[in-house]
Amino acid sequence: GNHDSVAVLEESRELLACLNCRVIPGVEADPSQHVILLQDRQQQPAAVVCAIPYIRPRDVMTSQAGQSGAEKRISLQQAISTHYQAVFEQAEQRRRQLDIDVPIIATGHLMTVGASSSDSVRDLYIGTLDAFPANAFPPADYIALGHIHRPQVVAKSGHIRYSGSPIPLSFDELGQAKSVVMVDFDAAKVSKIKLLEVPVFQPMQQIKGDLEQIEATLETLRDASETIWLDIEVSSQDYLNDLQRRIDHLTADLPVEVLLLRRARRERHAIESVHKETLNELSVFDVFERRLAQENFESEAQQARLLRIQQSFSNVVEELKQVSPE
Repeated sequence: GNHDSVAVLEESRELLACLNCRVIPGVEADPSQHVILLQDRQQQPAAVVCAIPYIRPRDVMTSQAGQSGAEKRISLQQAISTHYQAVFEQAEQRRRQLDIDVPIIATGHLMTVGASSSDSVRDLYIGTLDAFPANAFPPADYIALGHIHRPQVVAKSGHIRYSGSPIPLSFDELGQAKSVVMVDFDAAKVSKIKLLEVPVFQPMQQIKGDLEQIEATLETLRDASETIWLDIEVSSQDYLNDLQRRIDHLTADLPVEVLLLRRARRERHAIESVHKETLNELSVFDVFERRLAQENFESEAQQARLLRIQQSFSNVVEELKQVSPE
């Protein structure tokens, strides 16, 4: 399970079971429910999986009055680690029952210490847990992680990896080669890890500059054989309140689709004092931070209050996303 609505993921469980797919949408009270035996084509045991989805804090811990931010981080880290260890122990027990030396593979959906993310990655445990340390995982033979879109090894441990998203999920990921990870095992030990590069199925491109430069770049795309998704960043000291109309006119007859149109950050800051930003340039959190900036949070007590407000707001936004993923 992703950190999307557990209820929505739950709805697909029985249907996908008919297609030989197992869905574990959230934390189960019984750790053994997270343990899945994978079989090979000869229907022989091939691996034991600790299928652990995104772990919501409320599923593994209860809030304690008077805890500091640091104490809450430690409590959540310990709770997540304890859950992993409980599931891993069930997996080890299952492997002993099989009496076959097969690998134990654990999954996870979280941010680990040192991981490098991109713009489209959402914060998971805002104000509670910055990142989960690699040494807090149990000693599984391979740990396959999700949430981070950049493919990467965790803490220089080849057996702990983010495979990354198979397609770019934001324009700042265009420079990355997307891949899936193929892992070979010799009995329970990793013998070979190979990255299989994913072909580019949808051309995407970023264009930056003033309107004249953007128009010239757009002209070079006129003969493109496929529709190109564009992120256009306009640099101009003028407000250009008809910017959308101008770009629509420039791209009307071109094989492109403009997914993101924005002003360069420095130009946005330069005109902020005179012109209001439009909502389509701001995220929900940007709007909230603009409102908080109007208040005074100078003292230590006020800073603590600010942190509580930000955390409460993040929790509300996450709850709304679970109710309505759109």
